Amino acid sequence: MSRIGKNPVVLPAGVEVTVGQQIVVKGPLGSLATANHPAVAVTVDGGAVSVAKVEGVAGAAAMWGTMRANIANMVTGVSKGFERKLQLVGVGYRAQAQGDVLNLSLGFSHPVAHKMPAGVKVECPTQTEIIVKGSDKQQVGQVAAEIRAYRKPEPYKGKGVRYADEVVVIKETKKK
Repeated sequence: MSRIGKNPVVLPAGVEVTVGQQIVVKGPLGSLATANHPAVAVTVDGGAVSVAKVEGVAGAAAMWGTMRANIANMVTGVSKGFERKLQLVGVGYRAQAQGDVLNLSLGFSHPVAHKMPAGVKVECPTQTEIIVKGSDKQQVGQVAAEIRAYRKPEPYKGKGVRYADEVVVIKETKKK
């Protein structure tokens, strides 16, 4: 039994939801859409969106809380947005944002240029900080993971691209 699915999603001011074949959420930061799952019934009641299981459909209990969480993330995305912070740790590691391209210098023999997809913005307040912003939580997390994958933090010195809240456990080197 889903406990998350029971709670309605409260809509802040300026956010509207339309339900059909797709669930479309429009707000001040843009609009997001997702497919409506046939095992779940979504209804808009004034300032809240409620999700219910469709009886007799296989997988309804599994999708009930998932759809509610996805709709809540869409509402949060179009009203506040999501952001993910990354840090560069290492001598000579630099980042620079130019429009929708993030230029990285990560100790390779070549610079790395990462193009941002539509709907995702990147900022570099300092040369060693990267902030990825957007309204789609999944897309923001995916872009941050792709940037981190260029040079993951290594376990001996901790050099690399890491999330701001990530703790890297440093190993002790071998002794003779």
